[in-house]
Amino acid sequence: MDKIIITVVGQDTIGIIAKVCTYLSDNQINILDITQTIVGGYFNMMVIADMEKCGKEFGVVSDELKELGNEIGLRILAQKEEIFTKMHRL
Repeated sequence: MDKIIITVVGQDTIGIIAKVCTYLSDNQINILDITQTIVGGYFNMMVIADMEKCGKEFGVVSDELKELGNEIGLRILAQKEEIFTKMHRL
């Protein structure tokens, strides 16, 4: 498995989950786990996904997700699982 962690943060609007999930599906990126919440009008989502079947390099996916976020007024960050885990160890 080639796991990545995707975080999405910003002002809540209609269609955020649909747009992010459509991108992932279109690129053969499988969602393994997903959680989202809205607090005080702010949207927060975390996705654990598998890029094993994706034909694109991680850097391309990361850049495209960041651009998608810019288009819809959100911050979207993709990280490889091992980097995310090391950054968040106690």
